[in-house]
Amino acid sequence: MTRQIVYSVALTVFVFTTILTIVSILTPHWVSYSVTADTGSTFTKYIGLHKSCSSVDDPSCRPFPNDDDCRDDQFFCSMWRSSGFLISFATIVELATLISFLVVMAGGKYKRETGWKLIGCFLLADAAVEFASMGIVAYLFDNDSQFAIPGWTLDWSWILCTVSASVSVLIAGSLAASAWLLPPEDDYECLEDPNDA
Repeated sequence: MTRQIVYSVALTVFVFTTILTIVSILTPHWVSYSVTADTGSTFTKYIGLHKSCSSVDDPSCRPFPNDDDCRDDQFFCSMWRSSGFLISFATIVELATLISFLVVMAGGKYKRETGWKLIGCFLLADAAVEFASMGIVAYLFDNDSQFAIPGWTLDWSWILCTVSASVSVLIAGSLAASAWLLPPEDDYECLEDPNDA
């Protein structure tokens, strides 16, 4: 039986994972490049799901991928945009999960006893979408020619997405484990029979 405290802790952790997902979308640090020239100056480039920033461009950030980026490599642009769409869709799934948490927690004992299944499904769906988005970026990082130059790395926005998805899976597992392992709340206690004494 999943108790109110278990849902409260799970909700708190899930809010944290949702924040990680939003930060990973908003920051252009999915893939980064940094090289220091012989003169001592450092060139950096950061690519996010929706914008790219460079230390030599003016303005320093621009939408990514734009038409110039896609002229020679439609596959890369399609996959990158798909990754951006998937992670944005994950935030919608996370919103639905947050609403499910609130409904289950406010719904009484019966909803807490059975609601972990719905919340667990939402959590696993969120993780699957995030892992797919993260996997597309990792695939492009490993296989696209623009990342073949040494110095490119998967950056901390990619890591935030990975942590967010992994924690969602752990929360789903924890809710399932608590439902199976914890005794029902407010159950009757067995009383000793005075005739057996």
